[in-house]
Amino acid sequence: MAGELDQIEIALNPSVQLALAAILFLMVLAVALSLKPADFAFLKSRPLRPFVGFAAQIIGLPLLTLALLPVLAPSPSIALGMIVVACCPGGSVSNLLTLIARGDAALSVSLTAISSALAPLLTPAAIIFWSGLYPPTRELVDALNINAASFIIQTTLLLGVPLALGLGLSALRPQTAEFLRRPVVFAATLGLATLVVVGVALNFDIALRYGALIIPIVAAHNAAGFALGFLIALIARFPDAQRRTLAFEVGIQNSGLGLVILLSQFHGLGGAAAITATWGVWHLIAGAALAMSWRRFGR
Repeated sequence: MAGELDQIEIALNPSVQLALAAILFLMVLAVALSLKPADFAFLKSRPLRPFVGFAAQIIGLPLLTLALLPVLAPSPSIALGMIVVACCPGGSVSNLLTLIARGDAALSVSLTAISSALAPLLTPAAIIFWSGLYPPTRELVDALNINAASFIIQTTLLLGVPLALGLGLSALRPQTAEFLRRPVVFAATLGLATLVVVGVALNFDIALRYGALIIPIVAAHNAAGFALGFLIALIARFPDAQRRTLAFEVGIQNSGLGLVILLSQFHGLGGAAAITATWGVWHLIAGAALAMSWRRFGR
């Protein structure tokens, strides 16, 4: 049954592709407008901990994902979705969960800011690199006729333009950035939510049929991400609050970005899209449960 997902492609007409590009632009712009120079202050005062956290995100999680793939043995399209999620920058939800869990909010904001600022350069290159290390996903990408150089350049431009615009406004026109931030965040959230709801409605039979297969994989992958972040912080001798922070920074990924990239650049491949869409819901449930547990029971 899992192999059937590899054959499913979500058909996108030109108007939907244009809408996807607009949603992607708004998502990145919303993040960039929220970033401030103070968010990067950790790099000057205490650079080691943000470096360890960033490495856990961009190297640790993809490596862990590659280690999980032979164990979980998913179909190639599902494996590709897992790799795409692992290559996405941290999500801003991690900042809220860190706050609820009594973690280090300043470190959380810094790590989210760093990963988001570097996403235009790192995310597309990382997707190609890590998917190329696992034979089934390498063969799948080849079969889709994805030109690696073209994909990296196009995606970098798609992500880089709104990021540069947002960061420029935040630095040079902070009042304008603050004025625009809420409506842009609302529009981006509404666009992504509409995309997910409409996508599920149009493909409800697929979601119903493969949900029992997808959810356990997402749950295991997400739990491993939380555990990896905490373990790396423990080994690096971070204080308890910063261990919680790194758990959320590694376990919470901007899967919405991954979903839009997959739909726009990978022909809406069924298994990959299902993984990223499910991750976007599941990590909120698991992250909230973990945050409340830490807040209620401490260590």
